[in-house]
Amino acid sequence: MPSATSAAERSSPGASVGSDFAPLLRTVREQGLLERRHGWYAARVAVNLAGHAAVLTGIAFLGHTWWVLLLTVPFALVWTRTAYLSHDAGHAQISSSRRTGTWISLTHANLLLGMSQAWWNEKHNRHHANPNHVEKDPDVGVGALVWTQQQAAGREGFARWLARHQSRLFFPMLLLEGFALKLYGFQDLRRQKGRERWTEAALLVAHLALYAVLLLTAMSPLKALAFALLHHALFGLQLGMAFAPNHKGMEMPDADGERWGHLRRQVVTSRNVRGGPLTDWFLGGLNYQIEHHLFPNMPRPHLRLAQPLVRAHCREVGLPYAETGLIDSYRQALGHLNEVGEPLRGANAPRAAPSRAAAPSTAHSRGNRPPQDSSS
Repeated sequence: MPSATSAAERSSPGASVGSDFAPLLRTVREQGLLERRHGWYAARVAVNLAGHAAVLTGIAFLGHTWWVLLLTVPFALVWTRTAYLSHDAGHAQISSSRRTGTWISLTHANLLLGMSQAWWNEKHNRHHANPNHVEKDPDVGVGALVWTQQQAAGREGFARWLARHQSRLFFPMLLLEGFALKLYGFQDLRRQKGRERWTEAALLVAHLALYAVLLLTAMSPLKALAFALLHHALFGLQLGMAFAPNHKGMEMPDADGERWGHLRRQVVTSRNVRGGPLTDWFLGGLNYQIEHHLFPNMPRPHLRLAQPLVRAHCREVGLPYAETGLIDSYRQALGHLNEVGEPLRGANAPRAAPSRAAAPSTAHSRGNRPPQDSSS
C-alpha cells in the first residue's frame, strides 16, 4: 500500500522549473522544514501510550461503578491522538522508510483503534491528489451526506430527508463515525490481497478481542455496552470536528479545475483555522491544512513554521489564503451543507437525477470567488 504522501506528490508539479510552487518548495527545503522529527514523534508516541495506560488503569479501578463512564472522555481524546499519529505515519512524516511507516500506522490504526490503515490510506491518497473534486475526491462523494445540489437532487426517500436536514444533523451524525470507521475497515478487506489482507484482518480482530476482554473483565456486560457506545460516539465526534473545518464550504473544482497546478489546487480548496496552542492540540496541528496539503510529508510540528512562508507566497502570486477561527469554520461548513440541501426544502422540490453534464450549482463550484474570511 503506497503512503498517503505518494499520490499527492505524484500530482504535484512542484519539481517543474516554471511552476508557482517551485520557489516555495525550494525555500521550505532550504529551511529544513521537510526534515524528519524523530525525537518529537518518539515523545508523542510515548505520551500517547502512557495515556492509554492511565485510562486502562482507571477502568480497572472504576469498572465496578458507573463512574467508569467518565473515562470515555479521556479515552476518546487518547484515541484521537492515536489517529493523528497513524495519519502522520501514512504520510511518511515520521519515517522515510515505507516499511517502518506502515507498521507504525498498523499499530496505531488497526491494533489500537480497530481502523484499517490500508482503507484510510487508499481513500486519503485520492483526497490529497484531488481535494474537493466532486468526481475524484471520496470525501465529497455521495454518502450519508451530499456536498453539491446535483448530488442532493438525486436522493430519494429517507436519503432525501437526510439531505434536506443535513446541516442540522451533521454533528449528531458524527456520533456514529467511530462505529463506521471499524465497519469500513472490514469491508475494505475484500479489496485487499494476500499478505496485506491477512495482516490487516488479524490486527482488526485482535483489537476487537482485546477491547471486549478489557471491558468485560472490568465491568458488567451492561456497563461494558454503555462504555463502548459512549466511547466510540465521543471518538467519532472529536475526530469529525477535527477534519470538518478543513475543506467543507471551500472551492469544489470540476473539469476546469483539473488544469490547476499543485499550488492553486491545494490552496483554494483548503481552509486554515487560526488559534493558539489549545486549538493546535485539539485539531492535531491539522488546522494548518493549507500547509499540510502543499507538503503532505512535512512533520506536523513544522506546519506552523511554514505558515508565514506559504501565506507570503500566496500573496505574491495572487492566491487567496483562507484562514478563520474555529467557530466560524464550523459556521462556514454548516452553511455549505445548508445551501446544498436548501432546494429540497421547497414545496415543489425537483427530483431530477444528478447529471454530469449539468451546469454546476453555487454549492458545487464557487468559481474564482475568494473564500470567506480570507487574507491574501
